[in-house]
Amino acid sequence: MPLDETAAPAKPSSGPDLETLYGDATPLAIAKVLDRIDENCRLFISHSPFLCIATADAEGKQDVSPRGDPPGFVQVLDDKTLAIPDRVGNNRIDTLKNLRDNPEVGLIFFVPGVGETMRVNGTARITEDAALLEGMAINGKAPKTAILVTVREAFIHCAKALKRSSLWDPSVQVPKGTIPSLARMIKAQVEAMGDTVETVEERIEVAYKERLY
Repeated sequence: MPLDETAAPAKPSSGPDLETLYGDATPLAIAKVLDRIDENCRLFISHSPFLCIATADAEGKQDVSPRGDPPGFVQVLDDKTLAIPDRVGNNRIDTLKNLRDNPEVGLIFFVPGVGETMRVNGTARITEDAALLEGMAINGKAPKTAILVTVREAFIHCAKALKRSSLWDPSVQVPKGTIPSLARMIKAQVEAMGDTVETVEERIEVAYKERLY
Protein backbone atom coordinates (compact mmCIF):
# COMPACT_ATOMS: atom_id res chain seq x y z
CA MET A 1 0.00 0.00 0.00
CA PRO A 2 1.51 3.39 -0.96
CA LEU A 3 2.25 5.87 1.78
CA ASP A 4 -0.21 8.67 2.25
CA GLU A 5 2.08 11.69 2.14
CA THR A 6 -0.70 13.91 3.43
CA ALA A 7 -1.14 11.91 6.63
CA ALA A 8 0.11 13.51 9.87
CA PRO A 9 3.39 12.03 11.13
CA ALA A 10 3.11 9.57 13.97
CA LYS A 11 3.68 11.13 17.37
CA PRO A 12 6.49 9.67 19.45
CA SER A 13 5.45 7.61 22.43
CA SER A 14 5.01 9.73 25.55
CA GLY A 15 5.59 6.79 27.86
CA PRO A 16 3.18 5.05 30.21
CA ASP A 17 -0.14 6.45 31.37
CA LEU A 18 1.26 7.87 34.59
CA GLU A 19 -2.07 8.91 36.06
CA THR A 20 -3.38 5.35 35.72
CA LEU A 21 -0.11 3.82 36.92
CA TYR A 22 0.22 5.96 40.05
CA GLY A 23 -3.34 7.02 40.78
CA ASP A 24 -4.56 10.42 41.91
CA ALA A 25 -2.50 12.71 44.09
CA THR A 26 -3.72 12.80 47.65
CA PRO A 27 -5.99 15.76 48.48
CA LEU A 28 -3.45 17.00 51.04
CA ALA A 29 -0.62 16.95 48.51
CA ILE A 30 -2.64 19.31 46.33
CA ALA A 31 -4.12 21.47 49.08
CA LYS A 32 -0.77 22.20 50.79
CA VAL A 33 0.59 24.16 47.80
CA LEU A 34 0.63 27.88 48.55
CA ASP A 35 1.01 30.81 46.17
CA ARG A 36 3.09 32.79 48.66
CA ILE A 37 5.56 32.53 51.53
CA ASP A 38 3.62 32.11 54.77
CA GLU A 39 4.85 32.17 58.38
CA ASN A 40 5.94 28.53 58.36
CA CYS A 41 7.81 28.94 55.06
CA ARG A 42 9.57 32.00 56.48
CA LEU A 43 10.63 30.01 59.53
CA PHE A 44 11.98 27.18 57.39
CA ILE A 45 13.94 29.54 55.13
CA SER A 46 15.37 31.39 58.13
CA HIS A 47 16.96 28.13 59.34
CA SER A 48 18.14 26.90 55.96
CA PRO A 49 21.88 27.17 55.16
CA PHE A 50 21.62 25.24 51.89
CA LEU A 51 19.45 25.00 48.79
CA CYS A 52 19.55 23.67 45.26
CA ILE A 53 18.42 25.91 42.41
CA ALA A 54 17.19 24.47 39.11
CA THR A 55 17.15 26.52 35.92
CA ALA A 56 17.04 25.90 32.16
CA ASP A 57 18.36 27.78 29.17
CA ALA A 58 16.29 29.07 26.27
CA GLU A 59 16.35 25.61 24.65
CA GLY A 60 15.23 23.86 27.83
CA LYS A 61 18.60 22.32 28.74
CA GLN A 62 18.61 22.10 32.52
CA ASP A 63 21.07 22.76 35.31
CA VAL A 64 20.94 22.34 39.08
CA SER A 65 23.35 24.28 41.28
CA PRO A 66 23.96 24.25 45.06
CA ARG A 67 23.89 27.42 47.14
CA GLY A 68 25.06 27.63 50.74
CA ASP A 69 25.71 30.26 53.41
CA PRO A 70 24.88 30.85 57.08
CA PRO A 71 21.24 30.04 57.95
CA GLY A 72 18.87 32.71 56.73
CA PHE A 73 21.09 33.77 53.83
CA VAL A 74 18.02 33.79 51.58
CA GLN A 75 16.07 36.93 52.40
CA VAL A 76 12.27 36.98 52.35
CA LEU A 77 11.56 40.46 51.02
CA ASP A 78 7.79 39.96 51.09
CA ASP A 79 5.37 37.05 50.82
CA LYS A 80 5.98 36.75 47.07
CA THR A 81 9.69 37.60 46.77
CA LEU A 82 12.93 35.90 47.81
CA ALA A 83 16.46 37.24 47.37
CA ILE A 84 19.41 34.84 47.00
CA PRO A 85 22.97 36.23 47.05
CA ASP A 86 25.25 34.98 44.28
CA ARG A 87 28.64 34.47 45.91
CA VAL A 88 32.11 34.15 44.39
CA GLY A 89 32.43 31.03 42.25
CA ASN A 90 34.31 29.75 39.22
CA ASN A 91 32.65 32.25 36.87
CA ARG A 92 30.78 29.63 34.85
CA ILE A 93 27.63 31.50 35.99
CA ASP A 94 25.43 28.78 34.46
CA THR A 95 22.48 29.70 36.66
CA LEU A 96 22.68 33.40 35.89
CA LYS A 97 23.04 32.88 32.14
CA ASN A 98 20.04 30.54 32.18
CA LEU A 99 17.93 33.07 34.07
CA ARG A 100 18.91 35.78 31.61
CA ASP A 101 17.24 33.74 28.86
CA ASN A 102 14.60 31.76 30.77
CA PRO A 103 13.15 33.08 34.06
CA GLU A 104 11.66 29.78 35.26
CA VAL A 105 13.26 28.54 38.47
CA GLY A 106 12.82 25.80 41.07
CA LEU A 107 14.30 25.77 44.58
CA ILE A 108 14.56 23.14 47.28
CA PHE A 109 15.62 24.22 50.78
CA PHE A 110 17.30 21.93 53.34
CA VAL A 111 17.66 22.35 57.11
CA PRO A 112 20.29 20.12 58.79
CA GLY A 113 18.65 17.46 60.93
CA VAL A 114 15.18 18.12 59.51
CA GLY A 115 13.73 15.43 57.25
CA GLU A 116 11.26 17.69 55.49
CA THR A 117 12.37 20.03 52.72
CA MET A 118 10.72 23.09 51.22
CA ARG A 119 10.09 23.59 47.53
CA VAL A 120 9.56 26.90 45.77
CA ASN A 121 8.77 27.35 42.08
CA GLY A 122 8.43 30.60 40.22
CA THR A 123 10.31 33.05 38.06
CA ALA A 124 13.52 34.91 38.77
CA ARG A 125 15.61 37.83 37.62
CA ILE A 126 19.10 39.11 38.39
CA THR A 127 19.56 42.33 40.34
CA GLU A 128 22.53 44.63 41.00
CA ASP A 129 20.64 46.72 43.57
CA ALA A 130 23.43 48.17 45.71
CA ALA A 131 21.39 48.52 48.91
CA LEU A 132 20.14 44.94 48.75
CA LEU A 133 23.60 43.54 47.97
CA GLU A 134 25.24 45.52 50.76
CA GLY A 135 22.79 43.96 53.21
CA MET A 136 24.01 40.54 52.07
CA ALA A 137 27.69 41.28 52.70
CA ILE A 138 29.75 38.78 54.72
CA ASN A 139 33.26 39.60 55.94
CA GLY A 140 32.80 43.01 54.36
CA LYS A 141 32.27 41.52 50.88
CA ALA A 142 28.96 41.95 49.10
CA PRO A 143 27.92 39.68 46.23
CA LYS A 144 28.05 41.11 42.71
CA THR A 145 24.43 40.17 42.08
CA ALA A 146 21.44 38.57 43.72
CA ILE A 147 18.65 36.42 42.33
CA LEU A 148 15.15 37.76 42.96
CA VAL A 149 12.59 34.97 42.91
CA THR A 150 8.91 35.72 42.40
CA VAL A 151 7.05 32.89 44.12
CA ARG A 152 4.41 31.04 42.13
CA GLU A 153 4.08 28.11 44.49
CA ALA A 154 5.64 27.02 47.78
CA PHE A 155 5.12 23.90 49.83
CA ILE A 156 6.72 21.66 52.43
CA HIS A 157 7.86 18.30 51.05
CA CYS A 158 7.59 15.18 53.22
CA ALA A 159 10.67 13.43 54.64
CA LYS A 160 10.47 10.12 52.74
CA ALA A 161 13.51 10.82 50.52
CA LEU A 162 15.73 11.92 53.40
CA LYS A 163 14.56 9.03 55.58
CA ARG A 164 15.33 6.54 52.80
CA SER A 165 18.77 8.06 52.27
CA SER A 166 19.57 8.53 56.01
CA LEU A 167 21.13 11.79 54.89
CA TRP A 168 21.53 13.27 58.37
CA ASP A 169 22.65 10.03 60.06
CA PRO A 170 26.35 10.39 61.04
CA SER A 171 26.80 6.61 60.99
CA VAL A 172 26.40 6.50 57.20
CA GLN A 173 28.90 9.25 56.42
CA VAL A 174 31.47 8.13 53.86
CA PRO A 175 34.96 7.82 55.40
CA LYS A 176 37.42 10.47 54.28
CA GLY A 177 39.43 9.26 51.30
CA THR A 178 36.66 7.05 49.89
CA ILE A 179 35.97 9.67 47.23
CA PRO A 180 39.10 11.09 45.53
CA SER A 181 39.86 14.74 46.15
CA LEU A 182 38.58 17.34 43.70
CA ALA A 183 42.12 17.83 42.41
CA ARG A 184 42.61 14.10 41.77
CA MET A 185 39.32 13.77 39.93
CA ILE A 186 40.07 16.81 37.78
CA LYS A 187 43.55 15.49 37.03
CA ALA A 188 42.04 12.19 35.87
CA GLN A 189 39.35 13.87 33.79
CA VAL A 190 41.25 16.75 32.17
CA GLU A 191 44.07 15.47 29.98
CA ALA A 192 45.47 18.92 29.25
CA MET A 193 45.97 19.76 32.92
CA GLY A 194 49.70 20.34 33.40
CA ASP A 195 49.82 21.00 37.15
CA THR A 196 50.48 18.24 39.63
CA VAL A 197 47.70 16.99 41.88
CA GLU A 198 49.51 18.47 44.88
CA THR A 199 49.71 21.90 43.27
CA VAL A 200 46.01 21.89 42.42
CA GLU A 201 45.07 20.69 45.92
CA GLU A 202 47.06 23.56 47.44
CA ARG A 203 45.33 26.02 45.12
CA ILE A 204 41.90 24.67 46.02
CA GLU A 205 42.64 24.89 49.75
CA VAL A 206 43.72 28.51 49.36
CA ALA A 207 40.50 29.26 47.47
CA TYR A 208 38.42 27.62 50.20
CA LYS A 209 40.16 29.76 52.83
CA GLU A 210 40.36 33.08 50.98
CA ARG A 211 37.65 33.11 48.28
CA LEU A 212 34.45 31.98 49.94
CA TYR A 213 33.27 35.60 49.85
